[in-house]
Amino acid sequence: MQKKVVIDCDPGIDDSLALMLAVNSPELDIAGITIAAGNAPVDMGYQNARKVLSFMNRTDIPVYKGAAKPLRKKYVNALDTHGADGLGESFLPDVSPDHSTGESALSFYQRILTGDDCSVIALGPLTNLAELIVHSPEKFQNIRELVSMGGNFRSHGNCSPVAEYNYWEDPDAAHLVYQTLYDMNKMIRMVGLDVTRKIVLTPTILSYMKRVNQKVGDFVEKITKFYFDFHWEWEHIIGCVINDPLAVMSVIDPEILQGFPAYTDIATEGIAEGQSVVDSMNFYRRHANAEICTGVNTDRFWKPFLTRLLGVEVEDEIWK
Repeated sequence: MQKKVVIDCDPGIDDSLALMLAVNSPELDIAGITIAAGNAPVDMGYQNARKVLSFMNRTDIPVYKGAAKPLRKKYVNALDTHGADGLGESFLPDVSPDHSTGESALSFYQRILTGDDCSVIALGPLTNLAELIVHSPEKFQNIRELVSMGGNFRSHGNCSPVAEYNYWEDPDAAHLVYQTLYDMNKMIRMVGLDVTRKIVLTPTILSYMKRVNQKVGDFVEKITKFYFDFHWEWEHIIGCVINDPLAVMSVIDPEILQGFPAYTDIATEGIAEGQSVVDSMNFYRRHANAEICTGVNTDRFWKPFLTRLLGVEVEDEIWK
């Protein structure tokens, strides 16, 4: 049975790879894609999503612009990580014509979340979902399953010593989402840096992709070269961490991740701004509002990821 989902994202290189995985996954019925300012400004993210959908021949999936800035703090993009165009400085042409109705992400959420049959995979800052809480909390409560690529538990941050970018970018939104889930006695799956850092696209994997499916491999190489260089300069990784596809894969295959439930909140100011504070020892004696992911079966990620993007059954353990 297909899962009806909305993908909330900020494309972004790894968001684009996540979209490529999602549209080639028969388990997912993608009702729409919503864009928030994050890795790229919202207009750029909107165009990047459409570029990826065009490449994948899925322009039937609607895309909606959402929040152009965080709830409170000044917007800080991540184009130093993702390139001047947000897609690794591939400078792909815009897709035309654009048949968008101009409906906002908020309006789309209010329209689509009429029952409890739709899940949300959030790959960027949680601003769009926070705005939904402010305007229509009853619609937010209808979300069947909420998965967020964001946060970190034991792993260090990627934009401060303690914070992951998506939550650091709009900590007030993340705080509001987590606290609202606590009040509603609901859960979020936090697919954070503890597990996403184990998903590294290496030169060996990229070379294999180009050999098996040159069109897809060339596209992936074009949008990730900048990302490769960034990761080598800042983290001395040979390859690039592709965070967002793991969140999508966890909806397709929930057994891919292991973790534990815990009460979690997001710091909104000071030196720990954006930090995900996980009460793993139950100091606060509060019920869990998050499933904190700490382990990942990398084999169960790479084989279907490559198979779906390349359109062929891949060799076992090429990723090792």
